[in-house]
Amino acid sequence: MASKDEQPVEKTSEKGKKSLKLIIIIAVAVVIAVGGTVAFFMLSGGGHKKESEVKTENKAVPVIFPLEPFIVNIYDGQELRYLRVKVEMEVVNEEAKSELTAKQAQMRDTILVLLTTKTMLDIRDQQGKNQLRQEIFNAVSRIVSPGKVQKIYFTDFVVQ
Repeated sequence: MASKDEQPVEKTSEKGKKSLKLIIIIAVAVVIAVGGTVAFFMLSGGGHKKESEVKTENKAVPVIFPLEPFIVNIYDGQELRYLRVKVEMEVVNEEAKSELTAKQAQMRDTILVLLTTKTMLDIRDQQGKNQLRQEIFNAVSRIVSPGKVQKIYFTDFVVQ
């Protein structure tokens, strides 16, 4: 009779071992799946960062040519106001910057005349400022060699 008691204990013990093995296998599979997912996102995210770093390394630092601020009178329909604008230009390279330095008086004169033709209504909104930026770009492009100036920036724009 003692043998009957021993057999059920062994069967229970075998069932416990099988269920324990099954739990361990499932836990290992979950850990592998989570680890693989985390590794995938970390590696794919790191790859994008490396590509963006390569792009920024290849992109040259822009060369900026600043002009002294312009202060001009403008008409707003009722009275005279003054406009203070600081213009900076992005140029292709240092050689272009030296050409702009040589022609600075001509550029300042052209921009000054252009600014004095504007009214308050012309420059009060974003569209007017963008149009003024384009007009300055066109005027400067006629003075210096084509393609030397890439962009025009307003770093100060005050109307009083």
